[in-house]
Amino acid sequence: MEDIDKLFKTFSSLRVGVIGDVMLDTYMWGNVERISPEAPVPVVSMHHREQRIGGAGNVALNICSLGGKASIISVIGNDEEGKKLQDLFNENQIDTSYLAQSGDRITTNKIRIISRNQQMMRLDAEITNDLNSELENLLFESLTQFINKEKPNIIIFEDYNKGVLTENFISRAISLCRRKKVITAADPKRKNFFSYRHVDIYKPNLKEVKEGLNLIFDEVSLSLLKNIHAEIHKLLKHRVSLITLSEKGIFYQDSNNAAIIPSHMRKISDVSGAGDTVIAVASLVYAATQNAHLMAEVANIAGGLVCEEVGTAAVKKEKLLQECMFLLS
Repeated sequence: MEDIDKLFKTFSSLRVGVIGDVMLDTYMWGNVERISPEAPVPVVSMHHREQRIGGAGNVALNICSLGGKASIISVIGNDEEGKKLQDLFNENQIDTSYLAQSGDRITTNKIRIISRNQQMMRLDAEITNDLNSELENLLFESLTQFINKEKPNIIIFEDYNKGVLTENFISRAISLCRRKKVITAADPKRKNFFSYRHVDIYKPNLKEVKEGLNLIFDEVSLSLLKNIHAEIHKLLKHRVSLITLSEKGIFYQDSNNAAIIPSHMRKISDVSGAGDTVIAVASLVYAATQNAHLMAEVANIAGGLVCEEVGTAAVKKEKLLQECMFLLS
């Protein structure tokens, strides 16, 4: 498997831009030993707090963890959460030169209260309305500067429905990338599901596909997924479909091939952040090889690996390399 080893070495030469909704993930860890006398709810005795990079930032974190160079292109609030997020980006060597701050927004903060490795509650502080035209134009200028200066190999659109990626911005950004011959990848949500026309890699999960196409089905088959690819391709004219299927694995289709890559046996602790890892790994592999099958194989392994950890976590390069050498040989 010398080729896999060689592939992983090429990651360090790749330059990636990640555009989308960045957020802070706050974890409050504690013990539950009694029910509150005030209401029928558990009392959590907090023992420590941890803050991590979430949303589109977690995609950038995965890129850096694998040795790639990542820049985050987004808008955050001019607040304490925004400062903390910037500190975390800097600590993890994620470039923030193209990250804008605005007093009109707040930085999304998802606060999870966890006891015995189980999530008891989540509190979300966020603004989800679309960027105004002024901020949208500022974001587009940042993207243009990034492409002209850094000459990226790939741009990833990471959509969490928090308002950074508007329909108009997506259209303008993909047109710019096509003119500049930059590969594009999109991880969509329902609101902008059909806005990513002419993107190269389109990576929804199965739930998003059902919602986007208004489909109801239980059993997943290769022929069904090929039909879904054809439906989406009619509207988007994209190059590759990459659909994550939870415990069933991952489906891909390009102009020549299609397959379901089954998942590998794992002890699942937490699925949050798995989609971020999949799009990050898929983007690096595709930018390096243009091989959709290999992209799906490696991304499938990576997505499974991060599900073994609690909370959003970046895939570890050495561990992923070892797994790929073992499972793909």
